[in-house]
Amino acid sequence: MNKPNKAIFLDRDGVINKERSTYVKTVSELEIFSGVASAVKKLKDAGFLVIIVTNQSAVNRGLTNHDNVNDIHFNIQEYFRKNDTFIDGFYYCPHRPDENCSCRKPKPGLLLKAAEELKIDLQSSWMIGDSDSDIQAAKLAGCKSIKINAETSLTSAIQTILSSIGS
Repeated sequence: MNKPNKAIFLDRDGVINKERSTYVKTVSELEIFSGVASAVKKLKDAGFLVIIVTNQSAVNRGLTNHDNVNDIHFNIQEYFRKNDTFIDGFYYCPHRPDENCSCRKPKPGLLLKAAEELKIDLQSSWMIGDSDSDIQAAKLAGCKSIKINAETSLTSAIQTILSSIGS
C-alpha cells in the first residue's frame, strides 16, 4: 500500500496573489506576489503536495464565472511552471456565505475533497492562510495551520513548517 501524501494547502487571495476588495474576477486583475514560486518549490522539494483552496463567491454573486476562475488558475499554474514548480490541485468554492454549503471555508469541505482525491494524510498536512476562516477549516479538517499577516510572511511560514519536519 502506498504511503499517504502530505500536503500544504494554500489560500489564494492574500497568500498567492494580491487580494482585491472587488474580488479578483479576471486574469487582468491577477497580481501574483513575488517570491511565491520559490516558496512553493521549497515545499515541493520537501515532498509536499501543494494545493490551492479558495473561496470564490464572486461566481455565485454574478460578478465572474467558472471560466474566468479557471483562467486565473491556469495563469497561476503557468507562472509556477515558468519558475520550475507547479501546483498539484486547485479547489474552489463558488458559493456565497448565505448558501451554507459544505465547501466554503471555514467549513473543511475543500480540504476534505482534496484529501480524498489526492490520498492526503491530513494529520501530516498544513494550511497556510490569511484569514481566521482558513485556520478554522484546517482545524476542522484535522491539519495544522499557520496564519500569515504583516508579521508572518509566506516564506517564514514555510520555513517554520520545514524546520518542524527536519528539512
